[in-house]
Amino acid sequence: MSAVSGEFDFIAGLRALATNPAARGLNDDVAALEIGGETLVLTQDTLVDGVHVLDGSDPTDIAWKLVAANLSDLAAKGAQPIGMLLSHAMGFDDARFLSGLKEAIEAFGAPLLGGDTVAMPEGSARSWTLTAIGRATHLPVPGRDGASAGDGIYITGQLGAALIGFEALRDGSDEDSTAYRRPQPRLAEGQALAPLVSAMMDISDGLLLDAWRMGSASGVTMAIDSNSIPIAIPEARRDEALRWGDDYELLFTAPDGTSFPCKVHRIGTVERGAHALALDGEAVHSPDGLGYQH
Repeated sequence: MSAVSGEFDFIAGLRALATNPAARGLNDDVAALEIGGETLVLTQDTLVDGVHVLDGSDPTDIAWKLVAANLSDLAAKGAQPIGMLLSHAMGFDDARFLSGLKEAIEAFGAPLLGGDTVAMPEGSARSWTLTAIGRATHLPVPGRDGASAGDGIYITGQLGAALIGFEALRDGSDEDSTAYRRPQPRLAEGQALAPLVSAMMDISDGLLLDAWRMGSASGVTMAIDSNSIPIAIPEARRDEALRWGDDYELLFTAPDGTSFPCKVHRIGTVERGAHALALDGEAVHSPDGLGYQH
C-alpha cells in the first residue's frame, strides 16, 4: 500500500472504501441512508482542544458548540434532528460539560441516545466527538453537487461575528463572544429552503473555501461579488470575514427568480466552467488560503 500524506490523501483512500450510495462518495458533510420508508441523515464532527476551541474554554461552551456544529450539517440538508451519540474524553470539570450539553439538548430538541466515554493519558489533548442523526424533510436531500449555471448564490446571514467573538474570548476583551461560543445552527431555515435549493451546505470553514467546494462538486464556477456579502465586522476586515469559519450560516444555490420563505442575501451567480470559484470577476485557481484546512 502506498504512503498516505495528509488529509487529502487519506480521504481519497476512504472514498475507495465508502462505496455504499448512502456515503454520497464522501463528497458531502453527511450520509443519507434510506431505511424503513424514511431517509436518515447522519453526520459526525470532532472538536479538539486548542484547535477548534481555545485552551481553557468553558466546558459548557464546548458542549454547546459540539452539538451546534453537528446540527448545522443537518440544517444544511433540511433535516430534522432526532438524536445524538456522544464520545467524551473524561477530564477537568466534566460536570460543566454535562451542564452545557443539557442546555443544547433543550435548546435544539435533539435527544442524547448513547455513546462512549474514555479516560485519556495525563497531558493528552482532549477531544469530543458527536454523531447527529436527522430525518430528511425533503427528498432528494440537498447536496453540494447540484448547482447549475444561471442559479443565484445565497447565504442566510452575516459573516464575521464568530471571528470577533473568538478574538474577544482570546484577548479577554469586553466584546461579545457569543457568536463564537454559542453558534446557532439554521435548522428552521434549512428545512424551509430544502425544497427550493439546487445545492446547499453550511459555512463552517470559511465562505470562500466552502464555495470552492460546492463549485468543485458541481463542476461549475461560483462567481461571487465580495461587496454583496453582509458582514458583522468593520469594512476593513471584509476579506477576513470571507475566509474565517465558524459562522454556521447556510450557503446555497437556487434557480434565478426563486421566492424564499426566509431572509437571504444574494452574493453571486453560478457560471459555466470548472474554475470552482471566481471572486469579483477573477478566477481563483487554488483553494489554498481560502479558509480553514487541516
